[in-house]
Amino acid sequence: MQMLTVLFLCTGNSCRSQMAEGWAQHLKGDAIEAYSAGVATHGINPNAVAAMGEAGVDITPQYSKHVDELADVEFDYVVTVCDNAAESCPVFRGNAKVVHQPFDDPPRLAREAASEEEAMEHYRRVRDEIRDYVNTLPEGLKGVSHDK
Repeated sequence: MQMLTVLFLCTGNSCRSQMAEGWAQHLKGDAIEAYSAGVATHGINPNAVAAMGEAGVDITPQYSKHVDELADVEFDYVVTVCDNAAESCPVFRGNAKVVHQPFDDPPRLAREAASEEEAMEHYRRVRDEIRDYVNTLPEGLKGVSHDK
């Protein structure tokens, strides 16, 4: 089976898309060449790094990148993991199919947390939801794409 090239796209490439890239490399590295980027760059969220580390996935080698940095990569699929990225998703070269799979924004939810532990619960929940989604790939991408 040929490797699929998949981009996980978010607003700032700081949390959800980074976690998705990390999970895809960790769980599906034999089937998916995973990338992440944002429509802006905000740096990697340290709580996302911590939550992934707790699950045994090191995303510290990854960095926050703007989608324009990947303009030369021909993607099979672009998975938008937040509504803003879906609304401002650029057009990609080739036949990239765009799939919208939104996840809650842990940094936004954590702002209301009463403690650091409560804040981390948001990161852990979303981390696990992203893991569950990535576990459906690549089969989960078939038939659910929305050409852009």
